[in-house]
Amino acid sequence: MPLRVVSYNIHSQRDDAAALVAVARSTAPDVMIVQEGPRRLRWRQRSAALAASFGLVVAAGGLPALGNLLLTSLRVRVTGTRCQRFPLTPGRHLRGAAYADCLVGRDARFTVAGSHLSTDPAERPAQAERFARELTGAPAPVIVGADLNEEADGPAWAVVAAGRTDAAVAADRADRPTFPRGPLHRRIDALFVDPRITVVHYDVVDTPQTRLASDHLPILADLLLPGPD
Repeated sequence: MPLRVVSYNIHSQRDDAAALVAVARSTAPDVMIVQEGPRRLRWRQRSAALAASFGLVVAAGGLPALGNLLLTSLRVRVTGTRCQRFPLTPGRHLRGAAYADCLVGRDARFTVAGSHLSTDPAERPAQAERFARELTGAPAPVIVGADLNEEADGPAWAVVAAGRTDAAVAADRADRPTFPRGPLHRRIDALFVDPRITVVHYDVVDTPQTRLASDHLPILADLLLPGPD
């Protein structure tokens, strides 16, 4: 069963709002994994409004997941959700994750998860461990989208990637940065999938609009979900 997934750090909607909406709608995802979504005052209404502007609905996340938000098209049925908060390190920002168990068609099930790890290299590995541990025993093939705040040679990246396919590597596009601002162009956002899921297409959407919409570039992947065992 085909599934289009976008993973996107939207920079707390601080940039060009019209460009952000245009980018989201142009990618036409079945699932959008959002980092830095609404997490404070009126977060439910703001999350619903954001999803509607993208042509999607809220599946999970928001304040309980500390800004991690899972959005879906009406093609996807959500059968269960949960949120996670990582322990607070004094002086640092709270971080967390969102999870949703989903169904496409009659029997193509998958679990989608999103997180945004700390900018502190000493704090990230423990968060990655908790994030990965929550996915152990997921009832269906897992799709993970995350802003890991480090590149593929980092320890937290290795923990989240373990046992999963890096969609960028599978598509031979691991050289494409997702964080283009500043002097260093880095791939710090990733999409990992269960080995049973086929990566049909992967790209980092780099256009004039995406440069206006956020400080990160969106990841877009076309996947093929396995049928029931």
